[in-house]
Amino acid sequence: MKRLLRDLSRITAVAGTILSAGIVALAAAPADALAQQSFKMRLQTAVTTVADEFKMLQKFSQRVDAMTGGRLKIEVLPDGAVVGAFEILDAVDKGLVESGFAWTHYWSGKHPAAMLFGSPSGGSGLGMDQMAWISWFLEGGGKELYRELWDQHMKMNVVGFMVQPVGPEALGWFKEPIKNMDDLRKRRFRTPPGIPGAIYKEMGVTAIALPGGEIIPSAERGVLDAAEWCCPVTDIAWGFHRVFKYYYLQGLHQNTVNADVYINKTFWNKLPKDVQAIFEGAALASLMESTAYRIRANALALTELTTKHGVKVMETPPDYFPAFMAATKKVMAENAAKNAFFKKVLDSQAAFAKDVVPYWVSIQKLNTSVADAYLKDAK
Repeated sequence: MKRLLRDLSRITAVAGTILSAGIVALAAAPADALAQQSFKMRLQTAVTTVADEFKMLQKFSQRVDAMTGGRLKIEVLPDGAVVGAFEILDAVDKGLVESGFAWTHYWSGKHPAAMLFGSPSGGSGLGMDQMAWISWFLEGGGKELYRELWDQHMKMNVVGFMVQPVGPEALGWFKEPIKNMDDLRKRRFRTPPGIPGAIYKEMGVTAIALPGGEIIPSAERGVLDAAEWCCPVTDIAWGFHRVFKYYYLQGLHQNTVNADVYINKTFWNKLPKDVQAIFEGAALASLMESTAYRIRANALALTELTTKHGVKVMETPPDYFPAFMAATKKVMAENAAKNAFFKKVLDSQAAFAKDVVPYWVSIQKLNTSVADAYLKDAK
């Protein structure tokens, strides 16, 4: 009898082990299946296929594909493929497309603080340049405020990622040269929507907001006298030099510009955790790659514009800068007084600028001195 009981005990233990292993295997099966599942994400952009932003996004999508082993494939779509540029955010929010690409200041009509992330004119009136802004975003609390913007204030079903720093952008293109602010005030000038345009209007400039694809046709019809879009490499791809011949590089309305990707949060939450982490890592890598790309590409494009297309690069009138900064401070203060979250973001940037801008401006003088010495010898 004792022997029989010992045998039954062993059989029960073995059976229990097998049953436990089976339960563990069944529990692990869905996770394993999810880890191997592939996802397709359509990325509706606000740019055409010839734009350098589009080409960089294609490179970005290839990197994500390779890093995830094909588990996340991104189809980059040109402007208008599913929706127009100013409809992208709502389309992503509703799940009409899985993701979108534009500039956060495009959504300033939904919340004014969007401008402080996408296009903080004049460095938010605080003297921040493109690199200083990225430092604030990554190390100064900007990323957390960016998430708060989507979740609590705009209440959009999206997750956002900064991917392409663009600034500094040019003041813009003109059919005729300008000598001072009085000349600029006489021009019908395409500007970005939202606060950058409001700053120009405060300066007395006739600011007209148009999507990128409408700028050149409007200029050809005589609706516009001048227009800004981006910078040499992007502007040459769009063909601005076919309509305008005077190019002013130094502008403050978008000395800092940031393009981002918005992903439908429901879609995002379905992705495996490691795929999410890979995407975030690829987005961080894109910040550096985009910066490096634009330095060289803009230099080469500017040379082509001047040597092959007869474009004249002009110096921005000196009275533009104090006029712009004065208007910026007024518009910023007005928005901060009206909106608590706008003030919260602006205060965060101001605290950061107080610590960082004095150092950053001082150390940048070294770079200017080195370049000046080189240019002097090169002559």
